[in-house]
Amino acid sequence: MIRSFLAAATVALALGATAPAFAADTYKLEPSHTSVTFQWTHFGFSHPSGKFMNAEGSVTLDQAAPAKSSVNVSFAIAGVNTGVPALDKEFQEANWFDAAKYPNATFKSTKVDVTGKDTAKVTGDLTIHGVTKPVTLDVKLNQVGKEMGKDTVGFTATGKINRSDFGIGAYVPAVSDQIDLSIEAEAHP
Repeated sequence: MIRSFLAAATVALALGATAPAFAADTYKLEPSHTSVTFQWTHFGFSHPSGKFMNAEGSVTLDQAAPAKSSVNVSFAIAGVNTGVPALDKEFQEANWFDAAKYPNATFKSTKVDVTGKDTAKVTGDLTIHGVTKPVTLDVKLNQVGKEMGKDTVGFTATGKINRSDFGIGAYVPAVSDQIDLSIEAEAHP
């Protein structure tokens, strides 16, 4: 449900304008180094988390006009991993993500606001459970350079959503409505 994180990629890449320019304008997310972690409160006792590491998507970088950069990403709900197989299965059922009816979540950026030398706010349309809502992420560009001979950009993004906004309201308020998002990503041309 955290596809919004890829909007952050746009900002991160847009912030790369101060780094060496790459020949490519479009970058592909690296699934093995991209994760969306989501965390909630469970009856006030603990803060469990889950993760998606199956993101597919691209980031288009416009170094001359960073606000024109964009990101488009999707991930399969079936890839949810909480570390508890029974909970992973439950999250795919109809009263949660309803993966049979809505197998993917998506994020498409709509706006990039550069806020500092290596930070930005990326707003985009997040679609989860068949519902699309705007989400804004705080993004930090970690590094632009070479990794194992490949041009690489890496970033961190954070944000918050209310799951009930997306029609996923099971057990609210005992299980928190607010979901904290933390995204780590790398992308290559």
